[in-house]
Formats: sequence, structure tokens, C-alpha cells
Amino acid sequence: MAYPSRVAQVRLKNLTKQFDGVTAVEDINLDIADREFMVLLGPSGCGKSTLLRMIAGLEDPTEGEVWIGDLMVNDTLPKQRDVAMVFQSYALYPHKTVQENIEFPLKVRNVPKPERAAAALEAASSLGLAEYVGRKPGALSGGQRQRVALARAIVRNPAVFCMDEPLSNLDAKLRGETRAELIALHQRLNSTFVYVTHDQVEAMTMGTRIAVMSRGHLEQVGTPQDVYDKPASVFVAQFVGMPPMNILPPGSLEPGPHVVGVRPEHLHFRGDGPLTMMVQLVEKLGHETLITGVIGDKRVVVRQDSEESLPAVGDRVQLDAPEATRHRFDAITERRIDA
Repeated sequence: MAYPSRVAQVRLKNLTKQFDGVTAVEDINLDIADREFMVLLGPSGCGKSTLLRMIAGLEDPTEGEVWIGDLMVNDTLPKQRDVAMVFQSYALYPHKTVQENIEFPLKVRNVPKPERAAAALEAASSLGLAEYVGRKPGALSGGQRQRVALARAIVRNPAVFCMDEPLSNLDAKLRGETRAELIALHQRLNSTFVYVTHDQVEAMTMGTRIAVMSRGHLEQVGTPQDVYDKPASVFVAQFVGMPPMNILPPGSLEPGPHVVGVRPEHLHFRGDGPLTMMVQLVEKLGHETLITGVIGDKRVVVRQDSEESLPAVGDRVQLDAPEATRHRFDAITERRIDA
């Protein structure tokens, strides 16, 4: 298959979208590099799908500009944007075979039948679907249907793939397998991927960079490791990482008016530690143990290796965290304070 060689940088300039006076996305500026795997990460209702739909042309911006390569595409129809959309719901035609579903984008472009059949079979084979091309979607598993949707996008040979939570309907095992397939697919194709998810594991394992969103705003953009190591706000700190970062009130771990964040793996039991926690739950997960308790009215989680000695429910324990592992945030703005 001939993959695209054109530049597919996506640039969003001061992008805003309102629905009946409600602002879904506000003043977003984001540069997505050519052939990058950009993940838009955030909770439901944060505006990430709206942002993706504006890139694809399925929603018109209220204000701002969408650029793909050297063209501003605000007034360009979706079919003319060189963008392929993969939906959460698969959006397959139930009465058509796998072959016909994959071919359909080429059929509407009046590509000759032999050519589109060959392209569809090649796309299907690249995703392990060659033996299913004669079946209809109702005879496929959820994972196979999602691969059909991906193959239908691939066959268009787009410069930009827009994917809106494509794995959320799959079970945990299939999600893991399909994540690996998508990573390999991105490495094979000379295309830009813009991928929406609320799942931080998908974001951390798949993205070249992550754009974390909250309430229609960009909270932070960076590599997965940068976002994990240096969260720009309390929101990012608690959204990226599982269990989430513990946020301790001012003065509890160290002096000062700021709040302190500590990852569960960086809290340690120490007899003279400055924090006193009442243990409420001990979860043994085989490779690790999670100890949950309260410090004042704050819920706190400690991650320990399973072979270490563990407290019991009802125990009072002392905790501390090394200086280098502490994250400091302004108590009012909740933005990161760099030393």
C-alpha cells in the first residue's frame, strides 16, 4: 500500500466551541507535529471529543482556526480534509460484508472496483482480517469489528487519523492487544494520529505526547514521562497515575502555605515520620500491596512491595516521603510551584 508522504502537521489556533451559550472548548492552542501520535486525555465532558471533531470537520469552531499542513481548513468539507475518523461505536454497515465495509470510502470516490478490492484486502490483511472479509459485522467479535473500522480508515490513505475512544467498548484483554496493534500501525504508516481517550494507560503507552484537558481547557502538553514526573497542576497530578497522587494539606509534610503531592510509591513507613495515617484498607495484589488510610480528612494510598511487612486495618502508622519525590502546588490556583 502506498502511504502518504505529504506533511500533516495539525495546528489549532485560539480554538473555541460553544453550544447554545455553553463553552465546550475555550481558546485552545495546540501544535501536533507531522506523523506524531498525539493523545487528547481527560474525563468525560472535558471537550476532547469536540476538539477532535473540529479537526475532522464534523463540528465548526465558534472562534479560531484549524490548520492541516499549510491549509486553514475551517471552511473545508470533512471529505476534503484528508482525515479519517474512527469512532467508538465502530459505525459499520451491518448489511455489508467486511470487504464491502472496508471498500466503502473508495467506492464513494469512484475508485475502480478491482483497485478498491485489492486495497481493501491489503488493509484487511495488515490487521489480521483476511479470513473474515466475507463475513458481516454481526458474525465478528468486538475486537474484530474495531479492526474493520481501522482498516476502513487505513484504506482511505489519510494524512491524519482521528480516533475517538476506539477501544472503550472492548474488554481489558482486547484493549491491551489492540493498543499494541495501534502502536505498530502508527509505526508503519506515515500519518499523524490524534487519539481521544479518558484512559490514562492508553495515553501513557501509546502517545508521543499527551494533551491533558479539563473543562474545555488544556492543562498540560508533554511526553507521557514529563506529564507523570512533573504534573502542571493538581488536576493532572491526580488524573495521570494509578492510584492517583496523594495531595497533602499545607503544613502536614513540610512547612509552607502550599499543598504537597506524593505518588503512592514514594510514601514510606517510618517510625518518626511527620505524617500519621489510620489504616482503613490493605489490598494485596500479588506483585504489590496498596494500603489505604486517612490523614485528617484526606484519603491517602501507599504502594508497597508485597514482600515487605504490612500494617493491619486499624493501625496508626507514621509516613514520610523523600524531599526529591515531593511535588508542590499553589493552594489557591493548584498550579505547580517549581523549586
